[in-house]
Amino acid sequence: MRALILGASGGIGGALADTLRTRGAEVVGLSRRHDGFDLTDEASVARVAAGLAGPFDLIVNATGALQIGADRPEKTLAAVTAPAMAAQFALNATGVALALRYFTPLMPRAGRSVFASLSARVGSIGDNRLGGWISYRAAKAAQNQILRTAAIEIARTRPEAIVVALHPGTVATGLSAPYAGRHPTITPERSAQALLAVIDRLTPAETGSFWDWKGSPVEW
Repeated sequence: MRALILGASGGIGGALADTLRTRGAEVVGLSRRHDGFDLTDEASVARVAAGLAGPFDLIVNATGALQIGADRPEKTLAAVTAPAMAAQFALNATGVALALRYFTPLMPRAGRSVFASLSARVGSIGDNRLGGWISYRAAKAAQNQILRTAAIEIARTRPEAIVVALHPGTVATGLSAPYAGRHPTITPERSAQALLAVIDRLTPAETGSFWDWKGSPVEW
């Protein structure tokens, strides 16, 4: 198996890469730190993708951010600003569309393959009962729609490909640390193992779906 991890220097991305290697997979990891890979910069994405040789049986987008710069997740509408919302969409939504555009051509045309992107349960519209975190929620909801739409298109040329959104759980990383509060967390290693177990069970009939780390479907 050949796997490509976008955001391999992050907590979950690094754990995914390590876990896959212990399984004997050949893993290519991309990150801003080591490769200058930046999902908010289309030229960067195109450049890195052009330098890769496929096919990859598994591509996982493990990038994302809850807080970008000094802009913390909003608690009220009064805290919403256009620049903060645009930054969330650039990384958590538009960036995913760019990843799909430039990296899914590296997936095989025949045989099972998977493109998985880390979304978040708070991106579920149906599951939203608390409000708040407006920009982050909206960007993740947009990501989910992008993945669902891409799944339909990709299935036309790669009928055994699976495109999914995954909720990794509340993982003990730098991203979640300031906001986890009393919520129980799991380690990046536990999340990676669970996510790969979910990926292993998916079939092409489930392309365009949304799953949590425990293997349960998440409503849109």
